[in-house]
Amino acid sequence: MGFPMEGETIQIHSYKHDGKLHRVWDQTTVLKSTSSLMIGGNDRTVVTESDGRTWITREPAICYFHSQYWFNVIGMIREDGIYYYCNISSPFTHDQEALKYIDYDLDIKVYPDMTYTLLDEDEYEKHRQEMNYPEAVDRILHTHVEHLKTWIRQRKGPFAPEFIDTWYERFLTYRHA
Repeated sequence: MGFPMEGETIQIHSYKHDGKLHRVWDQTTVLKSTSSLMIGGNDRTVVTESDGRTWITREPAICYFHSQYWFNVIGMIREDGIYYYCNISSPFTHDQEALKYIDYDLDIKVYPDMTYTLLDEDEYEKHRQEMNYPEAVDRILHTHVEHLKTWIRQRKGPFAPEFIDTWYERFLTYRHA
């Protein structure tokens, strides 16, 4: 599996546990690419929902994916600070088509002051039953929710103070190249 080169543009595909395509981000610039870590940046990219509806992201974002963690993090750069949207998901994979992961409904929204809210617990429970999430997956997901909360509190990984600014600067160099 060839990993994309830094500076390349890729798509991001999220799926549901039943294998159905959930959402596609049309263009994300690869800022770092290894077998275990992918950092990307995008701004005003087209997003296509499973029902065909499209929308365009409103602000620049830095995306963090890891092959060992059951979450991914999107840092959105807004006028009043950085907001994070964290998807509880499978670790990412990549093929020639796109970076891919399974979205498991639970999300954590983190505000510029680093307070956070766990979202979509009802949606998770509904889909867990409808799609028969295995007990082992349920345990892993809840463990990684707690792991993610620890990272937020400790300002670790993508929540580190300079992380988004550093990678956004890199993103801008590719945009203006």
